[in-house]
Amino acid sequence: MKKLSLWKRVAAPGLLFLAFGRMGTAQTLPAPPIGSLPLPDDTVQVNLLALPPDSLVAAPVDSVKLLWAQTPPELRDLVGDRVGCIETDMPHVFNNSVLAYVNFFTQRNRAYTQRVLERENMYFPIFEKYLAKYDLPNDLKYLAVVESALIPTAKSRVGATGLWQFMGPTASDWRLVRDEWVDERMSPEKATEAACKYLRALYGVFHDWELVLASYNWGVGNVQRVIRRTGKKNFWDLYPYMPKETRNYVPTFTAIMYTMKYAREHQLHSSELRYQYAEPLDTLHLRGKAFDLRRLSQAVGLSDSLALLRYNPEIKRAYLPSGYRSYVIQVPSALRAQLVNVDRSTLFAYCQPLRELPQPLVPLPPHMAGAPATPAMLADAAPPPEAPRLQRKVHTVRRGQTIATVARNYGVSQSQLRRWNKLSSRQQTLRAQQKLVLFVPTPAEKQPTPTPTYAKVAAQVPEALPTVASARRADGTVVTPVAVMKPVAPAAAIATAAAAPTRSVARRTEAPTHQEHPTAVPETSPVAVASAAPADTAATLYTVRRGDNLSKIAQRHDVTVAQLMDWNPSASSQLMPGQKLTLYVAQADEETPAAPVLTAAAHKPVPRSKPAAPTLLPPRTYLVQPGDTLYNISRRYQGVTVEQLRRLNHLKSDAVKPGQKLIVETS
Repeated sequence: MKKLSLWKRVAAPGLLFLAFGRMGTAQTLPAPPIGSLPLPDDTVQVNLLALPPDSLVAAPVDSVKLLWAQTPPELRDLVGDRVGCIETDMPHVFNNSVLAYVNFFTQRNRAYTQRVLERENMYFPIFEKYLAKYDLPNDLKYLAVVESALIPTAKSRVGATGLWQFMGPTASDWRLVRDEWVDERMSPEKATEAACKYLRALYGVFHDWELVLASYNWGVGNVQRVIRRTGKKNFWDLYPYMPKETRNYVPTFTAIMYTMKYAREHQLHSSELRYQYAEPLDTLHLRGKAFDLRRLSQAVGLSDSLALLRYNPEIKRAYLPSGYRSYVIQVPSALRAQLVNVDRSTLFAYCQPLRELPQPLVPLPPHMAGAPATPAMLADAAPPPEAPRLQRKVHTVRRGQTIATVARNYGVSQSQLRRWNKLSSRQQTLRAQQKLVLFVPTPAEKQPTPTPTYAKVAAQVPEALPTVASARRADGTVVTPVAVMKPVAPAAAIATAAAAPTRSVARRTEAPTHQEHPTAVPETSPVAVASAAPADTAATLYTVRRGDNLSKIAQRHDVTVAQLMDWNPSASSQLMPGQKLTLYVAQADEETPAAPVLTAAAHKPVPRSKPAAPTLLPPRTYLVQPGDTLYNISRRYQGVTVEQLRRLNHLKSDAVKPGQKLIVETS
């Protein structure tokens, strides 16, 4: 027996290599050596063009029974003994399916396994740290090999991303941030910790690692439904009821674990492999400031502008904008000496993205006194046309909407809408409550329009004639200076007309006058005229009654709301019954002779002046808040009813929406 077992140990490895070698040469073409693959100089992406695909569980495997029958019993026993001798809590059942995948990884697809071995020393220390932290089996680290081949930016056809191939909803459940700037599923540290939490929760449900692996691939709900339907609780008993990908998942994991542990026995290691090792890293807190990793790479003298993205694969772009959440990036510890000697503000000022930097000023055309600018000078100084600025909007799909209707509503094309939301060209219908991202032009800022005032421009009055002696021409004509006409400011005229009651103005401007010499009209500030009380009015006190407001009181006493506010600075728009207001009412008993109106033309009667139209104030508006109704809004403004609100805002019902503007009062 001792001689037989010794013969097995000596001769079995050679027979295994010969048997698997013959089958491998008959099935696949020889893989190119790893060292001959060209690698780009300035990129963080892995060159997958010359390499086989990374999907393992869907890899084609020859007939399992045929392979089992063609393998010598001694070789099957050797692989079975090695698998059985692995000290692990993970599933390591040896059968014909496991043997088929062992052949796949050790012979048919050796290049794939060697690529994984190159990255083993970079990511396995991170996996082991978090597996020990959450008290999980150490051999669970081989699950990331099955999922992503240790490529942190790997993405499957269904959208699973990262080392652990998290789907979007599952990543959100375990607090992995996903937005337009960062996808933490591609962060080795954060994704590994989330995967450990997820695997620990799955083990708490099934208490069987084979079912945990199956539910990690197929979903916990699907596995539980199969268990309830069949009444079986073992993976190999449920094997016929699972889809093909899940059936191959556990044998693939066992074969990967065996291949990685016995890689040297199968001559998978080579001096031509480019092994990667983990580097000590430091952290840099951005604290919401804009930061460009390419600028930092240039600042520290790295030849590859995207070198720092290899340490931060979760950042989708090469920079983060200003105002982003307080993020922490990782940089090699070898750069610490250069970063410590630089002031923090200076570093962040240099590493700003280009779009965050101030733009150069637009040159102004040269201006010389007496020389107008030529068209060529104006063309050179004209600013370049700006690209339309876009803003991001999220549209919630309503029932019955399609891609065509949404694109037409926002003025974009269907191809743009599909590209922004990664929709296939065949998809036409949308799901209700589905979120769509659109980029629409930012509306141009509207220039503020002046408040319209309906008043006639005052007549021109002459300025005072300067004291200039008469000049005599050569022909004997005497030249006399003529009065210069100066228009009165419209605002002053309007305010002057509004300050005095209309009836008094009409009475005082009836008598025509004659003047031989015009005199100057003193200029008065519009504000001073508007706020001053008229000279022929008497101050009276008015007691506010129930239902009064400023508009009613002003209309009743033939004044304007602006005058009431000037005469009562402490009064607000909401009056209380019993409140005292000061009014200046015109005295109608006496008629004082009007002061002479000066004019430049002599012996011309002054026409009867018409009452100036009052200044129209802008209507008062209210911004509807959540929970508001027309009745509640009318209660806030004294004297305003629900019917008035309907009439002013042309409403057909009492329904109002938050953010809607309502006119509550007009002058």
